[in-house]
Amino acid sequence: MVTIAKKRVFVAGHRGMVGSAIVRHLKRDGDVELVVRTSSELDLRDQAAVRDFFRNERIDHVYLAAAKVGGIHANNTYPAEFIYENLMIQSNVIHQARQAGIEHLMFLGSSCIYPKHAQQPIVEEALLTGELEPTNEPYALAKIAGIKLCESYNRQYEVDYRSVMPTNLYGPGDNYHPVNSHVIPAMIRRFHEAKESGADSTVIWGTGKVRREFLYVDDLAAACVLAMNLPRDVYYSIASERCSHLNVGSSVDYTVREIAEKVARTVGFDGTIEHDLSKPEGTPRKLMSSAKLASLGWEPRVTLDEGLVSAYSDFLESEALVAH
Repeated sequence: MVTIAKKRVFVAGHRGMVGSAIVRHLKRDGDVELVVRTSSELDLRDQAAVRDFFRNERIDHVYLAAAKVGGIHANNTYPAEFIYENLMIQSNVIHQARQAGIEHLMFLGSSCIYPKHAQQPIVEEALLTGELEPTNEPYALAKIAGIKLCESYNRQYEVDYRSVMPTNLYGPGDNYHPVNSHVIPAMIRRFHEAKESGADSTVIWGTGKVRREFLYVDDLAAACVLAMNLPRDVYYSIASERCSHLNVGSSVDYTVREIAEKVARTVGFDGTIEHDLSKPEGTPRKLMSSAKLASLGWEPRVTLDEGLVSAYSDFLESEALVAH
């Protein structure tokens, strides 16, 4: 009997929210051999370490989900770290993967790559057509560089490096830091703590009028695996050499106030929600068109209300682990 070797798949950033979701999806498929390394085992900012890793491991596919990420406060406070670390991680992984002869790679970007005032819903071709949102410009520039790095290696070396641009994500494995986290996890913590303390009110940043789109992270993982495994001619029937990335979103957006009210109901906080108008709000609206990916049969499966219940459960579990 002939044994067919499983594809060896390296998920960079497997402990993060996105990487862990991709790992969960690949494990369910069962036809791959997963290769993972913690940051202490492999510093992706270290070019020599990444080179040696790819030389020593026979890798078939790479999912590049490792990144330095954070919310609007973190991006505003640590711009140098956000641009430097992300440029180093993606440059090392993409370059050394090519050096090792790896033909298939998936780069995970961000919807912040698009201009602050892009026409809604945002199509992939809007990239580089206007000014970026200043609060996360360094992070956005690093992600744009990652897309163009993949496209350049495809053109020069005829590899198949693809990119997906997810909208705002939430779900299991999120970062619930009280200051440096994204919108939904920050609200989950804030409303939970307000409920536990018996507070009559709590505060969210800004007017609450800006609009945001959210996607449950396991829906993104399904999209990543689908996009990675599409035949080359099918993928490039909807993407192109100079616009090779695909948007991944829910195609539904809400005001931040609406999100806050949904989170409050999920957590069980029934106090007043107030607004701190001195805080930044970011881009006025950021709804992406996922029509290209949808044309191939992908669609999100988890509604926001369902996802918030799961995210709150994950928060409670993470808090219980910290307590013990």
